[in-house]
Amino acid sequence: MTDDVIREENGRAPAAHDPLPLPLEFEAHYLTNQEAFHEYALFILRTNDRAEKAVHRGFLEILRHWDVLLSEPDLQEQTWQIMRKVVIGELIGGLREELLARDSDIELHQVLAKLPPRQFDVVVLRHIGGYDTKHIAWYMGLAPATVTHHLRKAQERLAPVYRRSTRPIKKEDTR
Repeated sequence: MTDDVIREENGRAPAAHDPLPLPLEFEAHYLTNQEAFHEYALFILRTNDRAEKAVHRGFLEILRHWDVLLSEPDLQEQTWQIMRKVVIGELIGGLREELLARDSDIELHQVLAKLPPRQFDVVVLRHIGGYDTKHIAWYMGLAPATVTHHLRKAQERLAPVYRRSTRPIKKEDTR
């Protein structure tokens, strides 16, 4: 069987799957965004293995549409949406559903699960990823003012629940 291998002129067997050359702009986009995409995926998917696989699939999807994406005025937002869809699609049962279904008295989980997608993403990137507004805006392809708006709206929805969950315990609460 090994005698049937076609040899190159130099006597070596050709590589079975030579990697395709990637567009330089795509490589730069990957290097710029990979860490944030991975942190987002890791928070949602909870294991490094699942996060790496999802981000890899996300970048393959981005690469598949790269020529079209380059003509878009909002490349960052478009690639963020692709990555978000892949990560969320990977999540079996859905994080939002899991948060809602948790047998927990943590009302904050339920309110977090009900946030609109952009508010949810901004909260995850800010409070879990530790990113500032400028970086979140870059990763999501939004204006910094839009990120601030989504963060403020999310905080408005979460604040009442957070205040209730962190209030001091009164004597009548322990009876």
